[in-house]
Amino acid sequence: MSDSYPRRDQARGLWKINDITKNIKSNGTYPNSNTGAVRAIWMGGGAPSASNVIDYVQTSTAGNAIDFGDLSLARSLNAGGGSFTRGLSCGGSPTTDVIDYVNFASTGNAADFGNLTAARAYLAGMSNNIRCLSVDGLTPSRVNTIDTVNIATLGNATDFGDSQTATALATCTANPTRGIKAGGNTPSNIDTIDFYELSTTGNGVDFGNLAAAQRSQSSFGSQTRMVMAGGQDSATREKIETIQFGSLGNAVDYGDSLSGTTENGRGTSNSILGLFAKGSVNNVIEQKTIASAGNATDFGDLTLARTAAHATSNGHGGLDEFQPRAPELYSPTGKVVPRGSGVGNVGLIVGGEDASGNNLTRVEFLDISTLGNSINFGDMVVGARDIACLSSSTRLIKGGGRAPGITNNIESIEFATKGNGADFGDLTAARRNPGGFSNSTRGLFAGGDTPSYVDTIDYVTIATVGNATDFGDQTVARRTSNSGAGSSTRAIFSGGYNPSGYPNTIDYVTTASTGDATDFGDLTTARGYGSALSSSTRAVYAGGQDGSGDKNIIDYVTIASTGNATDFGDLTVSRANMARLSNSTRGVFASGYDAPGMSNVIDYITIASTGNAIDFGDVITASSTDGQSNGHGGLS
Repeated sequence: MSDSYPRRDQARGLWKINDITKNIKSNGTYPNSNTGAVRAIWMGGGAPSASNVIDYVQTSTAGNAIDFGDLSLARSLNAGGGSFTRGLSCGGSPTTDVIDYVNFASTGNAADFGNLTAARAYLAGMSNNIRCLSVDGLTPSRVNTIDTVNIATLGNATDFGDSQTATALATCTANPTRGIKAGGNTPSNIDTIDFYELSTTGNGVDFGNLAAAQRSQSSFGSQTRMVMAGGQDSATREKIETIQFGSLGNAVDYGDSLSGTTENGRGTSNSILGLFAKGSVNNVIEQKTIASAGNATDFGDLTLARTAAHATSNGHGGLDEFQPRAPELYSPTGKVVPRGSGVGNVGLIVGGEDASGNNLTRVEFLDISTLGNSINFGDMVVGARDIACLSSSTRLIKGGGRAPGITNNIESIEFATKGNGADFGDLTAARRNPGGFSNSTRGLFAGGDTPSYVDTIDYVTIATVGNATDFGDQTVARRTSNSGAGSSTRAIFSGGYNPSGYPNTIDYVTTASTGDATDFGDLTTARGYGSALSSSTRAVYAGGQDGSGDKNIIDYVTIASTGNATDFGDLTVSRANMARLSNSTRGVFASGYDAPGMSNVIDYITIASTGNAIDFGDVITASSTDGQSNGHGGLS
């Protein structure tokens, strides 16, 4: 059996599920904080002259560091990152372009990895499990250059983009999707915080500010939170601050370090505990629980007192919470399920408006295959109502809405990890109440109002962060969540509202091409604010309103043909603006507006049959909302 996690092709029936599960959980491929498999290492540093020492600790057990080996070149003020298996040290002083690597699972001397695009010191580093970024530094002048390498592949760095400000002695941390750079020296200290989406390349974007201008901080984090400790500024060098990866904003107070200076310390973490060496030619290692505010405590000592030694681990940023399962075997509940029953069962309910008129940032999760109530998943960056959602098998995209003004905002959230949303890009124009649909690669946002009613259809490539592009036009300009459904090849948009009333129009487009929509047929009853979902063959349109009140009507069409809709059955409760989730067999309608208030009801249907909806459970927050799943339209 392979000592790496099963590939997608291996999971398709070549192994038994029990064998795969055993391989994942016990074959040494998955560093876990609870089993002591996460190692933190400190590489190099000034003692006060440059050192080649590499130390390590097991993050699960407090105590003194142990000798790991040596760098290829003695240096301090270096940076880098790591993956599940490999740690990197990049650049440093004396000024060099050398990149070294070590393997976490063994001990020994570092080996040559490649070179930076230019020799530099005083730089910062961040990484997820795939990519390591080297940020800013001195060449000897300050630069805002960001280099990147693929951690799994030896070779030289390439250009990633630029940070907002050229700095030395900034601090960086990343979770699996987003990297953060904070503070630094320009030569004056600054309080700026930048962020970077690690799935693509590009320049830094403003995130917020530190409590005070600062440089030479230690930092670490989990999937959701970055923590910064110490620094050069004497008034705040004992302070600990934090920010949330998924929510733009300023850092807030989080506690204090132990007494004494913490300038030029370096930090790393597992998913639970942050560790940072105090710096300033000191051997003290402090620890801080990431999830809660409070002061740092003693962990142990380095083997050699030194400053500015680069730190990383194979569990930083919550990497050890990411069990590398095959996609067919994953759900956010942690349940390992066979292909066919588990694929496409992840449903997310996103944003909306609650009964008090508040915009919601919430993201709730439910397993489509299992009846029951929704659970908390995370939060979007911007709370909004009148949104549209679409998705691939791995990522949900939310677009448009009111937040409270009409917005062009597009955000994404990953199905595979409980966590918060991230900025994706912008629609071609701000609008509310568009309809959304996607296949595995391309997502469409159709119609809406700006507040003028529009027939515009935009598209995005789901795997690639960026702004939407014009696709074509609908047959009728309209709003009111004219929800989308469809198959891997065809998108269908139904119903809606415009000044002429509630059209019964059903349009379709071929998703892989661009161009204007074509008439498909008519709904059984003209209405808007309904919700649509689909298997690979059948699209179902449920609920909505027509000016006389909320409806419980459910219609269906056969996606591959054209023609008028046919009666399917009824919802358990008449309502509009529901979230709609589906896999290849089951459709779920959640929450929605139930005049005069909001509903917490979740209904389900079997898509291939006809009949009335059945109670599924309840959502946490009654609201008008939208949502999507990783198995709609036959993605599963």
